[in-house]
Amino acid sequence: MLYVDIPTQPEIGQLVSERGAAMVSIYLQTTPETQHIDAARTRLKQLTQEAVAQLEEVGVAKRTIWPIEEQLHDLMDDDDFWRVQANALAIFVTPDSLRSYRLPNHLTETVQVSDRFHIKPLLRAVSMPQHAFVLALAENELRVIELLGDQPAQEIRVPDLPKDAASVAGTANVNSRNYSGRLGGSEGQKHHLRQFCRQIDAALRGLLAGRHEPLIVAATDPLLSMYRSINTYPHLADAAITSSPVRVPAHELGEAARKIMDEINAKSVADFADLYAARENEGRATTQVARTARAATFGAVDTLLVDMDSVVPGLVDDTTGEITFDETKSAASYGVIDEIAGRVIANGGKVLAVRRADIPQEAELAAVLRYAI
Repeated sequence: MLYVDIPTQPEIGQLVSERGAAMVSIYLQTTPETQHIDAARTRLKQLTQEAVAQLEEVGVAKRTIWPIEEQLHDLMDDDDFWRVQANALAIFVTPDSLRSYRLPNHLTETVQVSDRFHIKPLLRAVSMPQHAFVLALAENELRVIELLGDQPAQEIRVPDLPKDAASVAGTANVNSRNYSGRLGGSEGQKHHLRQFCRQIDAALRGLLAGRHEPLIVAATDPLLSMYRSINTYPHLADAAITSSPVRVPAHELGEAARKIMDEINAKSVADFADLYAARENEGRATTQVARTARAATFGAVDTLLVDMDSVVPGLVDDTTGEITFDETKSAASYGVIDEIAGRVIANGGKVLAVRRADIPQEAELAAVLRYAI
């Protein structure tokens, strides 16, 4: 199985805002297959050597480099850590701290050294979901299934999740209700099913608090409609698996859920393309890197699409947003596209990290602006 810890929006905001004399960002391909993980550990050693070389090249003091190198070597030697991995690993290290995130995405390997972290590849895990939960909901059967990357879907345990509708009602079935002033039959059944849905929603809050992954419901009416009316999780998917999930294996529900996730991702890209076309006629959309950098600096970018693999070395002026490009990457500069994305996030904008083919004109980025600039 995959072990993931996708960062929350506040964590990403913190990564974006941090500055320091020596900040190293490493993205590494890993595997959930423990017997094959040694290759990733070896590769991390090589990337560490590359980071150290970049720091030395720009004259960073050895007393600053040594704690970075030591923390990375400690991570390499942590057998327990490497036993539980996913498809990629993001590592952010300074002389004082090391943070890592195990990701379900297959990301391009890179090492970046600068005065800030390189977070753009990390945005892919947040903006284009590869991680979702399926609520398999039926009157007599209830399961929560987790879907991670391309791994087989697996049922997970959720504390306080009710077993079925009858156990919530405290009766042998939910088709009758004896209570003063209320009718039995269908009215009693609806009451019990709504009560069932409320308990499910309450139990899921602990699992879903602070998350942004889609929750996909597999159910038939009337339970499907009832749960939608009661649900409080803001990322409930519009589409649902509308066949009965009873006795359907987790992997089959996962396959159906993946189709819905693909539709969610495709809709995000298509919606942006439509918005971009409309705003372009108003002078509020651009694929120009320099113009976008200025707009991001002034807080004018509402939504930004970036090529998740593109690295354009250079500097962006903190006041004017003017770009100074470098021919090669080094610890004296950073990724310009990454910096633009960070400024958009810092100013409350939305960033989607996608493949180049999904960006208008197949540019390195595309921005929709709040106002013309």
